[in-house]
Amino acid sequence: MFGIVEFFLLFLIKRSENMLKECFDNVRKSVPLVHNITNYVTVNDVANVLLACGGSPIMSDEPDDVADITSICGGLNINIGTLNKNSIEGMFIAGKKANELSHKILLDPVGAGASKLRTDTAVKLAKEIKFDVIRGNISEIKTLALGSGTTKGVDADVADAVTEDTLDNAVAFVKKLSAETGSIIAVTGAIDLVADSEKCYVIRNGRPEMGKITGTGCQLSGMMTAYVVANQDNKLEAAAVAVMVMGLAGEIGYSHLQAFEGNSTYRNRIIDAIYNMDGDTLEQGAKFEIR
Repeated sequence: MFGIVEFFLLFLIKRSENMLKECFDNVRKSVPLVHNITNYVTVNDVANVLLACGGSPIMSDEPDDVADITSICGGLNINIGTLNKNSIEGMFIAGKKANELSHKILLDPVGAGASKLRTDTAVKLAKEIKFDVIRGNISEIKTLALGSGTTKGVDADVADAVTEDTLDNAVAFVKKLSAETGSIIAVTGAIDLVADSEKCYVIRNGRPEMGKITGTGCQLSGMMTAYVVANQDNKLEAAAVAVMVMGLAGEIGYSHLQAFEGNSTYRNRIIDAIYNMDGDTLEQGAKFEIR
């Protein structure tokens, strides 16, 4: 016999399963235009993933340009992976303009905790701009929450990793941070968490080999922004579906690799898998629970 709590969780999961395809299809139907202030290591891949998922990318970090560019878009993706004084200024100008226009905004605090500039910039952005979603690895998100932290370059510190043993505490942490910030919190790693203050999607799609590709997180941030723009009444589910799409694409792309192919081809296989994915494939392949 199921208790009330178990019955309610089953209801939420069934409702979410029905919403996966809807969130997925809404992106391809609406073709959301996303302004990306992203790092120059992955800018091309971010643009291509946005096109693959059904969105439309535009890139600009010049302070004199960003207000006009973000005004014509539906969403803004701010990624701090390769900071300089110009891009930092552009982030604040674009973010405040997007807030003024009630556009959807995502913060990807790449490498927060690795240097003072990255940490200070991420913390200040989170204080001065209202973000709909904050997405990063667990070390970056903890740094934002605490104002300091340890990050191995742009990778999560092993000591922070979300595992089955630490999952309950991690879920409680992201829900609490969401309540404090008013933002959806998306933590990606071996186990992905996407949460608001009340509900957390625990997602187990993906492959460990995705960590051998530079920029899968950056690509996800661009795609997640498009998903949130296209599903403004279901932002939490949209953010979670974006994570499922990326993880499932990693699984599909890996299955298509030949024995002599490596991480460069794998990157392209992932983008191709997103381009060719449909809602039915997503519903069949998504692996998640709700806590």
